[in-house]
Order: sequence, then C-alpha cells, then structure tokens
Amino acid sequence: METIVIIGASLAGVRAAETLRNNGFAGALTIIGAETHMPYDRPPLSKNFLAGDWDADRIALRKADDLYALNINWMLGQPATSLNTDSSVVTLADGSQVSYDGLIIATGGLVRRLPNQPDIAGVHVLRTLDDASALRDELVEGVRVAVIGAGFIGLEAAATATKRGAKVTVLEGLDAPLIRALGPEMGAAIGAVHARNGVDIRCAVQVASINGDTQVTGVTLTNGDIIDADVVIVGIGVAPATQWCSESGLTIDDGIVCDANLNAGPANVFVAGDVLRWPNGMFKDIEATMRVEHWTNAAEQGAIAAQNLLATLRSEQMQPYSAVPFFWSDQFDARIQFLGRAFATSTVDVVAGSVADGRWCAMYSTNDRLTGVLGVSMPKLVMPSRAMLSTYTSRYDALQHFATVVAAQNK
Repeated sequence: METIVIIGASLAGVRAAETLRNNGFAGALTIIGAETHMPYDRPPLSKNFLAGDWDADRIALRKADDLYALNINWMLGQPATSLNTDSSVVTLADGSQVSYDGLIIATGGLVRRLPNQPDIAGVHVLRTLDDASALRDELVEGVRVAVIGAGFIGLEAAATATKRGAKVTVLEGLDAPLIRALGPEMGAAIGAVHARNGVDIRCAVQVASINGDTQVTGVTLTNGDIIDADVVIVGIGVAPATQWCSESGLTIDDGIVCDANLNAGPANVFVAGDVLRWPNGMFKDIEATMRVEHWTNAAEQGAIAAQNLLATLRSEQMQPYSAVPFFWSDQFDARIQFLGRAFATSTVDVVAGSVADGRWCAMYSTNDRLTGVLGVSMPKLVMPSRAMLSTYTSRYDALQHFATVVAAQNK
C-alpha cells in the first residue's frame, strides 16, 4: 500500500491523516476537498465566528506548520464526482482521476434546501465558512431574521443573531424544537430558553414560500401568515454527501453503510464522520445502524478508520468502533450537553435542577435501560455518566445513582 487517498478535508479527514502518519505510514497521502479552504472547525460557525468574536484564523483545525509536517498532497476546490472501487480510482469535478491503494471517505454532509428555495439576496444556509461569512455581514442591529428549522444549527444561529441585536422568529414544522435529538418534552424546554431571551418560536407551522424578487422580504406560511424578514436562514438539517459515489457499488442508505470496523465492503475502503452509517455496539439492541453528526464521533471515527486501514495492510486485527455519542451546544447562557441517544420510545426523567429555572439534568431510558443523559448548564452531572451508558445500566439503578449524587451535592 503506497498511496492512500482521503476524500474530505474536514475534521474526520484530518484526524485520519494524522493517525496514518503517527502510525508509521510513510507513503503518498492525498486529501481531496470540495472547499478551497484549508481545514477549519465547524462548530464555531454558528456561534463565535458568526457573532464576529473570532476570525477565520481562529477556527483553523491545525496550525499551518502542523499540516505541512504531515506531507500531504492537498487537492482542494475539486470535489469528487465518482468512485470506481474495482479499479480504485476517484474522479474529480475537473475530470482528473486519482488512483489509490487505500481510501478513506469523510465527505460529511450537504445542507438540505427547501423545495423551490429562491437564490436571492438575504436567503442563507449555514454549513461552510463562506456561508457563515456571508450571513455574518447581514446580522446587524435591528435586522429582522426568520430562521426556518429549530434544530441545533437553527437555534444556535437564532441565539447568535439575537445577541447581535436582530429580531428573530424561528419557524418549525414539528410540535417542538429539537424533537429528533431530544424528544418533545426536552425540546420544548430548550425552546423556552429562547423564548425567555426574546426569540419568537412558532412550532407546527409549514413554510409555503420565501418571498422577494431580488431581495428577500419575508416568509409566507401555509396558514396565510406572513413573517416579514430582511434575512432568512434555512436550517433544516443536512444530508450525507453520497451522491458522488452512488454508482460505486457501496451500500448507501442515508449514509454509506459500513460494518463495525467502519469498512465499506471493499477491503481497502473505510468511512468516517457524518457520511457514515454503522452498527454501534453500544446500542445494537435498540438501533441496528446509526449515523451521528457530532464533532466527537467524526474525530474518533477518522482515527479508527485510519487504524483499521493500516491493519488490513499489516494483516493485523481491526478495532470495532463502539461509542457513546456526545454533543454540546451553547445557546444564550445555556450550556447544553448530551451523552448517548434519545429514541422515540424513551422515558425522560428530570433528575436534578428544574426546567423552570433553566438548569436541569434529565436521563433517557429505553427498554428499561439508560440510553442518554441531557444536561443544561449542569456539566458536573453529565460527563461522569458516560460509564453508566457504557455498561447497560437499568433505569432503576440510574435513578438511584442520580438521587445519591444530587443528595451529596446538596449537603
């Protein structure tokens, strides 16, 4: 194996490259990226960068000297358009072809857009550095902002815009914000944090159209209401970036489906990050395969994919990736942290603090087993819960644990 190609120049791809070099791979290493920018960190795009507190240099994933030391052939601004796993060749947008002995796919996700979403001034999505830069220029004092979608990106953008002096309305089609991530009860609780800070959140509404000829003027709902807006942010989630490899023979089902070792089928092809769907051993009794769009998973999977690719070269045993997902989000003064998974059938118990007071911890149980822990401005209760999530703790034992911990803290 003399040549390894990584498709995707973000967190998972960089971690894969670092792992390859740190584990003795001295061959040719190429990273292909759709954007022209060197790798940067995405979470600040909707927070510190969008707020104007950080510049582009501050969100660089690595220092230039550290990337230079990896001896990488960077092919940026040329997205991959097809993959032939039989001949081990990647084709790029300019028609050029890149051969590989080993391949790691870390193409991430692409923002979803509304049907007939107009391409006019003032309408934005938020996924890339260029997206955030364009939006930041328009978030000025007094501007009217409509955010379509009350997921994490939409709510983080809403909080940042509000703190910059904008008048913000959030439009959500489901009955509460963050239902897919946290369920209706806790999603509504996070929505209340925004309401207390002056954000107008409207749930169970549907967008009929985004209005304006050359400049956006507002949003019309299916019930006839019109939300006047100078800026519209469409934050309705991302889709795994798999269209480019749809004819590759890889199994694609809301992501590239892999085994527990993150292998995509061909012995020399591995996957990491938002584009990956795999059987997570921690939750295999509840969810056969999962796709996770979180920073920590992308970082860990990039490293494991690289290690397992090298293991195939060296005829060594591969390492399955089994993990407790973790994500965080800063919205106004709330530090939101979540370990594990929330499922539609989960039972939610508030075990510390109070939703009304804006500081609380809640646990999620599925099939009588602890599967998730949510903390809002309660970091000391969340992170120590990882061990319980890793050992199939029963709901009863988890309730007893939190009761004991909270009692000790209150002494």
